[in-house]
Amino acid sequence: MIERLREARRTESGFTLIELLMVIVILGVLAGIVVFAVSGIQDRGEKAACKSDVKSVEVAVEAYYAAQPGTPTYPADEAAAIANTVPKFLHSWPAEVNYAKTADSFTVTGAGC
Repeated sequence: MIERLREARRTESGFTLIELLMVIVILGVLAGIVVFAVSGIQDRGEKAACKSDVKSVEVAVEAYYAAQPGTPTYPADEAAAIANTVPKFLHSWPAEVNYAKTADSFTVTGAGC
């Protein structure tokens, strides 16, 4: 019985240290590729979210304009836009969005867009 166990151990094959190191290197390279690919996707997502916030603010300001009785006007500045649109048309004002009134219109810009 013991002789059979010794014979099985001598003929047993396994991985060498070089083979294990090569597998670790390959896995490291693949992990690096995935990290860089995911960071690019995240950047595009942040830009899309910024553009969505800008569009939401534009719609809220237009809704405020349309809801006014008589002669409607756009909010005079960003503070007025926040005060007038957040309670009725937005849950909160996005931090990266800036509002500015022009002569007969307004502009909304985003810092990360």
